[in-house]
Amino acid sequence: MEQQLKGSQRKYLRGLAHDLNPAAAVGQKGITDALLDEIKESLEASELIKVKFVEFKEKEAKKELTEEIAQRTDACVAGMVGHVAILYRRHPDADKRKIRLPS
Repeated sequence: MEQQLKGSQRKYLRGLAHDLNPAAAVGQKGITDALLDEIKESLEASELIKVKFVEFKEKEAKKELTEEIAQRTDACVAGMVGHVAILYRRHPDADKRKIRLPS
């Protein structure tokens, strides 16, 4: 995504994501086309989602997978909390945007 999030915006998004349930889970198969499609659909519907890592314990592995998912879905990483990544992608249609980021 062209847009980079500022620290205050990431913090705001993490706060919004607190009560969300994970929209997708990355298991032993890793990143599959089906997983990416699921994530893209969830981002289209709600702009902000959580992705849970089930089989991965190493922090670096989760970080690399999160960056790859973000790149391949045109999303921004709002944060990582434990085994959960928080992704944000602004809706392209201004009328359908649900989240207004602080500047």
